[in-house]
Amino acid sequence: MSTTESSNAVDLKLEVVVIPVSDVDQSKEFYGKLGWRLDADFAFDNGFRVVQFTPPGSGNSVQFGTNMTSAAPGSAHGLYLVVSDIQAARDQLAARGADISDVFHAAAPGAQFQLDSTDNRISGPAADGASYGSFATFNDPDGNSWLLQEVTKRLPGRIDSAETSFASANDLEQALRRAAAAHGEHEKKTGGYDENWPEWYAAYMVAERAGTELPT
Repeated sequence: MSTTESSNAVDLKLEVVVIPVSDVDQSKEFYGKLGWRLDADFAFDNGFRVVQFTPPGSGNSVQFGTNMTSAAPGSAHGLYLVVSDIQAARDQLAARGADISDVFHAAAPGAQFQLDSTDNRISGPAADGASYGSFATFNDPDGNSWLLQEVTKRLPGRIDSAETSFASANDLEQALRRAAAAHGEHEKKTGGYDENWPEWYAAYMVAERAGTELPT
């Protein structure tokens, strides 16, 4: 592909994932109780029905209904929900009725995806709060499984370094809190008040989002 073709590539945004369910109304009630936004519920004379929900702060939605997929109900597994605070997210979902696991980290690679065994899951968050390392899981009424993963610092290349955005006010708040904690360590090293703290915060938050080297 030429440079011109690459620079003019049309955005392909993954926006909707279809999950197979057995009872549309039961699933609608479940996801509604989780606090997810109901975007649509359209039924047609030929039996087709589509229901769409969007998790808080997400750019991606889920759809389910009738005559939408031939996949067996409950066969969608490892659906990611990325969060900035795994314990808070886990507690909120539990309060809304989700039968969700405690926060855990993996003793072996891929343990977070092992539906039939928890042998390689260690209770509690990852050591030192390592980004990408802390999880919690829950199922919907059919057994479609959801995986919460805490991400506080992106790996390089995951985010366009020329563009920084936050999905929600809570996402931005958590980023500010992490920047504040890091800046406190910065002031300890320099031995005094940093009058240019807004500039330092901005540089830290952009670098953290892009997965580039953080200021110290």
